[in-house]
Amino acid sequence: QVQLVESGGGLVQPGGSLRLSCAASGSIFSIDDMGWYRQAPGKERELVATITSGGRTNYADYVKGRFTTSRDNAKNAVYLQMNILKPEDTAVYYCNAVITRTSYLLPREYWGQGTQVTVSS
Repeated sequence: QVQLVESGGGLVQPGGSLRLSCAASGSIFSIDDMGWYRQAPGKERELVATITSGGRTNYADYVKGRFTTSRDNAKNAVYLQMNILKPEDTAVYYCNAVITRTSYLLPREYWGQGTQVTVSS
């Protein structure tokens, strides 16, 4: 079994900051890309940011310059630093990772349970 557990969501005022964390645990042989997605009420889930095992990052245009993702491969963890938060950033944020459980299995995608981020005054 593999689990992704997020933490760090909450309520913040516009212009504020939050840091999300996500740790993968269980039977893990290797982790490829990790990333963050979000889903606002009534909308589809959308990409926020991804990071490769080598540290190359990719950001959605609507978070570029405000959000930064990083990872700690030794801890099987990925982070999302969110600055200059806006009300439109309000959503459930999901951690995502492509994980290979053993050397003879194909990699597959895993999702965390989600953490609520609310930006409001």
